[in-house]
Amino acid sequence: MSTHEAPASTREALSATPAGSADTHRAPVEHLVDAVIEDYFASRIARAQALGEHAGLLWQRAAASARGGKRLRPRLVVLAHDALGGRDHASAAVVAAAFEVLHSALLLHDDVLDGDLVRRGRPNLAGEFAGSAIEAGARPVNATAWGAASGLLAGDLLLSGVHALIARIDSPARAQLNEIVDDAVFLTAAGEHADVGFALGVMPAESGAIRRMMEQKTATYSFAAPLRAGAVLAGADPATADDLWRIGTGLGVLYQLRDDVLGVFGAEERTGKSATGDLREGKRTLLIAFAEREDVWREVAHLFGVRSLAPQDAERLRAALVECGAVAAVEALIAEQLSHVERDIDGAGLPEGLRRELREIAGMCVERDA
Repeated sequence: MSTHEAPASTREALSATPAGSADTHRAPVEHLVDAVIEDYFASRIARAQALGEHAGLLWQRAAASARGGKRLRPRLVVLAHDALGGRDHASAAVVAAAFEVLHSALLLHDDVLDGDLVRRGRPNLAGEFAGSAIEAGARPVNATAWGAASGLLAGDLLLSGVHALIARIDSPARAQLNEIVDDAVFLTAAGEHADVGFALGVMPAESGAIRRMMEQKTATYSFAAPLRAGAVLAGADPATADDLWRIGTGLGVLYQLRDDVLGVFGAEERTGKSATGDLREGKRTLLIAFAEREDVWREVAHLFGVRSLAPQDAERLRAALVECGAVAAVEALIAEQLSHVERDIDGAGLPEGLRRELREIAGMCVERDA
């Protein structure tokens, strides 16, 4: 493969392979990234076990939370690095692993913020610690607090681990890569804070603010930052890195738009998460912003955000979203966003292989069902 051709493995990054399922076609780069991640956690677990049983268990469960998944962010790092002529494949694998650890850290924190004890159909880290505490005789309220504290601390540890991993590489780009991670966390925290504020009704959730939240919370660390990191590691010029940041932001918005639809209408066996979670949490998305303009939605709006939402009431909300035209409006916005992203990709001075791969990723963001 030429250094200006994107690795084919990226085409699988948005596939719907459920976490933990057998996959005999994993790309070599994913094996390398997984090896870096496993080595990182093995060393931390060994170190923590010397501090006591619970410290070791915290790291063991943090390691388990990082296994599985699509490995999208690592593949974007490697895609940009390889397609732009990068030669430091060992460092690319470490940086790719760092972005996967960042993803795991943010998921742990996200679960704590949402009060979730389950992810992908099984107890998450907070849920495991809460369950263990209940089995040991703790009161439910104390067990839940123990689980939340464990999730928060594990996320903190992994955030620190991102920079520890990047510190391993021997590259003149190391300082700039740390800045990219810092920018990603900075923006993601702003987006997460807004997302919580919208759901709690303490911040106005107009469509422009929701879109900015999507760019900050999802697009930055999942698409824009990994692509820029790969470009910087490859020694690409600043204009190319900026182009990839802009394209990555557009891809992230496209991904989140589809994710918001799947969060309400997706098949749980495919998405790995509840199809009523967003409705119960009162999650403010553009889907809801469109619906709120219509009388059909106002008739059922009192059900939105009810934690004990009954299945039949969830169906009423879904039916209203369809009837009021909110789903059609978001689908039209997805098509518009796809066209915008494709124009950005075609207009950037990127190698043909990279442009082709990014267009395929854009298409898969739209078509995915998980």
